[in-house]
Amino acid sequence: MLTAGKAASSPSSPCSAAAKKFVARKKGSRDSRLCAAPGGSGRAVALRSARRPRKAAGDGQTDASGGGSELRMAPRKPGQKLADLSPALKTEAGTPTRSKAQSKQGAQERSTMRSIGLDLGAKKISFCEVKDGTVIDRATVALEALTPRLGPNTPPARVVFEASRDAWYVHAKLTEWGHEPVMVDTTRVKMLGIGHHRRKNDRIDAEVLAHAAEHGRIPRAHVLSPERQQLRKYLGVRRSLVEARANFATTIRGILRAERIKFASCAVEYLPERLRQAEMPENTRELLSPMVKAMQTLNPEINRIENQLYALCEREPVVALLGSMPGVGLIVAAAFVSVIDNAERFRNAHQVEAYLGLVPRLDDSGDRKRRLGSITKKGNSYLRALLIQSAWQVLKNPDGNDPLKRWADAIVQRRGKRVAVVAVARRIVGILWAMWRDGTVYDPSGLGNAQAQGLRAQANDTLNRAEAMRKAAKKLQPRRIRPSTSEAIGM
Repeated sequence: MLTAGKAASSPSSPCSAAAKKFVARKKGSRDSRLCAAPGGSGRAVALRSARRPRKAAGDGQTDASGGGSELRMAPRKPGQKLADLSPALKTEAGTPTRSKAQSKQGAQERSTMRSIGLDLGAKKISFCEVKDGTVIDRATVALEALTPRLGPNTPPARVVFEASRDAWYVHAKLTEWGHEPVMVDTTRVKMLGIGHHRRKNDRIDAEVLAHAAEHGRIPRAHVLSPERQQLRKYLGVRRSLVEARANFATTIRGILRAERIKFASCAVEYLPERLRQAEMPENTRELLSPMVKAMQTLNPEINRIENQLYALCEREPVVALLGSMPGVGLIVAAAFVSVIDNAERFRNAHQVEAYLGLVPRLDDSGDRKRRLGSITKKGNSYLRALLIQSAWQVLKNPDGNDPLKRWADAIVQRRGKRVAVVAVARRIVGILWAMWRDGTVYDPSGLGNAQAQGLRAQANDTLNRAEAMRKAAKKLQPRRIRPSTSEAIGM
């Protein structure tokens, strides 16, 4: 145990010398609170004394979630006594603690680099540089006008900015100039202090980001590789064209329905040709003519952009690999690759599902009962919509031998189609990530074996729970009171 910061013998016996010393000090000493009680654990007291706040490794940078562990146990060296873990003893001996050494190293690293925050705007960029907690320079200029402050001939700097439409270009330009660009996840910028006290503008945001760069506590956002950025851009162009064509088709069908004109259903790309052959009043045909011409223009453009997407996907073997799964086509596989970028940056499938917003909301804080709500809908909304469409294709799949189809049908019977389609989309995400991680194609037999093992484990767990509940119920049964001897003989 520790007595006044020094090692002492274990007070396992109340008659030991340590116990007598404790009683003597308890009577009139001011430092009696530093002594462990007789019979207490000396190791526990040493561990409590060794615990001290320290930042994360390096310059205080935390993990991707933005939260670091402020209370950690210092590692014990081989042969080192527990009493030597006390920071007070190390300070007296002149040996710096681990946290102090790391803080000194982080301060040296930060002193060699400037701390700069940028708030990217459509036309102007708010620039702010901080040193030792004080703003030393700020400006609101265009990116090209930042060359005197962040050009290739300026001292290296850690530049922090939020993820936005032009963040990729700024990231590449700053890297080219020899700086360290750090892109911040927009869903977690509030933890830095942005928007606090209802005060938010470009100058304040840039200053908050600069202070975050100086302290190193930054929730980083993943930066896509150049190949995946290009793939994302082509998918965005195709999405805009397809949505514009779908809007025209919806408006045309609505007008025909309002006019009570019978029209056979067909695919969107064949709608202009069907309208040309359909019988309708001339004024209605003239009304629909601008949208029909626009659709006729969009069809070849969509075909051209899809051919370019095919050419890009040929350079990505993983797209063809993921396309082997039922319900997943070229567009869905390409969108999945363009968003995830690298399967190895996730530890398990559940992290990917949460990253795409397909996990239920969780409220389990404090003493409240755990509650699960609807899905979070965080992450890329376009990919999530594509995965929902793929899940509908799985539900419509006539192949009854596919284990994923059987699993989906079982959920439909229990919870309905709306719940089942979200569950299937979440399962598709896990399967796609596993296929990408292992480099394998879709294997129904392997999926069936995995589901069988899961069902077997679930059945064993149910049996164990039932047995435990049976034993607990048996213990809670009221005891039968035996009658006394006089009651037994009727007296």
